[in-house]
Amino acid sequence: MTTAEQKELRLFAVKVREGILRSTHAAKSGHPGGSLSSTEYFTYLYNKELRVDPKKPHDPERDRFVLSKGHVAPGLYATLANRGFFPVEELLTLRHIGSRLQGHPNMNLTPGVDMSTGSLGQGISTAVGMAKGAKYLKKNINVYTLLGDGELAEGQVWEATMFAAHYGLDNLCITVDVNGLQIDGATADVMNTEPIDKKFEAFGCAVLKIDGHDYEALERAFTAFHANKSSGKPTVILMKTIKGKDISFMENNAGWHGKAPNDDELARGLEELAAIRRDLEEG
Repeated sequence: MTTAEQKELRLFAVKVREGILRSTHAAKSGHPGGSLSSTEYFTYLYNKELRVDPKKPHDPERDRFVLSKGHVAPGLYATLANRGFFPVEELLTLRHIGSRLQGHPNMNLTPGVDMSTGSLGQGISTAVGMAKGAKYLKKNINVYTLLGDGELAEGQVWEATMFAAHYGLDNLCITVDVNGLQIDGATADVMNTEPIDKKFEAFGCAVLKIDGHDYEALERAFTAFHANKSSGKPTVILMKTIKGKDISFMENNAGWHGKAPNDDELARGLEELAAIRRDLEEG
């Protein structure tokens, strides 16, 4: 990946993070912490990896993405808006009555959303179904899904993974945002799911561990996914991330799992992002 490409992705990520802050502030609710930790993933996925077209969001030949940790919809919405699926200004309607952007993704309302999600564990199950359907129809369609590490405490996750491995769904790419925090505190304290890599391997998956904020690491991981597509194994990417990434007072703070910034916090967060943008543009 060239320096120019990385710069372009980083500038896009700044816009996504601004959208996360502005939308949750406007809603006075939402989930900024996990949205911010997933921003590089969303940015790479929608700019480099997914075969999707904002002008044809229902193209039957498109790749599919399922946000299994559906509460981080602000991150997905900000990404979709900045990719042209709908106007960026619409982000300020998050969670408002009549808005297309509700607290969890709704495939019947929002352009670019392939599956309605919210109940943890169910997103990966629908992604597995999509991957199986593509295999059955002999379609060259890849299916991607993003989970949280706290979500792994749901037994349904492992049932879906067992199904995916049994049916050889190597067109399925499961990614886990391993930020170590959930609504009640540290994931290790609430329900320790480590060793995550060994568990997925035991269920029959090919597993990679990366820095989820490193675009070159993301590129290598997705390249490995494509190389793995004749193996009969689903690919699992475990991303080590920082909850609240790039907003200093939110980083590694479980309190920002599901809390919106107030006026002062919004201003402070936007100032920090503006500084990142200046450094990128001047660098």
